[in-house]
Amino acid sequence: MSINILGPLSATRERLPLYSFKVPAGFRSPAADHIEKDISLDELFDIRAPHVYLAQIEGDSMQGAGIFCGDLIIVDRSMDAVHGDIVIAAVNSEPMCKRLHKRENAVVLMSENTKFPPRYVMEGDEVLVWGVVRYSIRDHSHA
Repeated sequence: MSINILGPLSATRERLPLYSFKVPAGFRSPAADHIEKDISLDELFDIRAPHVYLAQIEGDSMQGAGIFCGDLIIVDRSMDAVHGDIVIAAVNSEPMCKRLHKRENAVVLMSENTKFPPRYVMEGDEVLVWGVVRYSIRDHSHA
C-alpha cells in the first residue's frame, strides 16, 4: 500500500447546512425546515491546519477498517499515536497506513486485511509516525 500526501488543508469560511435528522437511504430531499444550523467542513472534521493534512490511499490492506483504495484520509499530526490507532507511519522511509499495535516491548503495524501480514518493527528499523488517521472520505460517484 502506498500513500499520496496531498498536503495541508487551509481553513475555509464556507458553511453548509446541517440537518437535524439522519437521512434514510432513498429519501429524496430533506425539508428545509429540518435545517438545524450551518456548519463548515472544517468544523465537522475538526480541521486545524497546519496540523492536519490529506493523503490518498493506494491498495487494499486497510479495507477491514473501512479504508479503501482511492479514499482520502484526514491525518492529524498533533495527536500522539496510541495502541489501536490507525496511523501513517514511515518504516525505513517507506510510508504506510496501518493499525498501531504495541505489545510489551514490540511495535507491530497491522493490516486490516488477512491477505497482508503484520509488519513487525525490528531492531534497527527507523519508524516515524506521521500522524493519526481521523477520518476517511470516499467518492461514491463512480461506484
